[in-house]
Amino acid sequence: METSIWYGLIIGNSRLHWSQWSGETLLKVVHTPHWCLDTSLSLDHSCIHSHIRPPSNCLPVPEEDLVNAEIWIASVVPSQTKQWQGYYGHPQMVTLADVPLSNPYPSLGIDRALAMWGAENHWGCPVLVIDGGTALTITGMDAHGQLVGGAILPGLMSQFVTLSQTTAMLPWTEMPTALPKRWALDTTEAITSGIIHTLISGIQQFVHHWWLNFPGSPVVLTGGDGDRLYEYLTQYDAKFAGQLSKDSVLVFKGLSNVRRIHPNFPALTLDPSPSFGERLQSSSPSFILGEGVGE
Repeated sequence: METSIWYGLIIGNSRLHWSQWSGETLLKVVHTPHWCLDTSLSLDHSCIHSHIRPPSNCLPVPEEDLVNAEIWIASVVPSQTKQWQGYYGHPQMVTLADVPLSNPYPSLGIDRALAMWGAENHWGCPVLVIDGGTALTITGMDAHGQLVGGAILPGLMSQFVTLSQTTAMLPWTEMPTALPKRWALDTTEAITSGIIHTLISGIQQFVHHWWLNFPGSPVVLTGGDGDRLYEYLTQYDAKFAGQLSKDSVLVFKGLSNVRRIHPNFPALTLDPSPSFGERLQSSSPSFILGEGVGE
């Protein structure tokens, strides 16, 4: 059995999500900030040179461990994609075309596609995946592995941020650890009640409708807010929540499955001598970003 060390990088809207593998065994998952270049520099000009390196807080391990590492990357953030494509090592850029889903639509986000591919292989079909990231997505696949469709809405944190930033009088409100009471008597509690009760009620309705068509099929919660949503749902309706499953690394399982079926996937060959911009123009493959709804 293969035991070589390799890394998976899912570039989400809010953070970088790293996984370290030994063959097909997941060793660890690390979440780090985006790599933010000086805003005076542009990725489209040759002023970006090969000496620029990501800061250590963006990396899951010391940089020397990644320089010649096998790294598989899926991204929903174009600016971040360009930076990591130009990084040393041997990055494999994964696109929607590399994920063998049945009936995907062209703009399907690569994060959703990988999560569904991971679910198909690890939970079977039919299956419904609820991914709680910066956007919350609900995606279903039928018994034949055909994509049924789904929905996208602002994620849990996104709703709190949006309400605070787009209103003059409503305060910033922290997400509670426990399910808030439904009928609130102050502004902060009213915000938490409105967001959380509406969200979990909506999830419950989507799941019940899914089970009308696919009775007893797995419903899997994943993503950065997956555990928190599960806790809210448990406090809201313990019997209902007990029928759900959690899989926080579903998208990484999908990425590992892509690597398994593409053993000879072509790596980028990066020459450290040209400028960053020149390397991108000469070496970067095309890729589909799609919806870009992940965390």
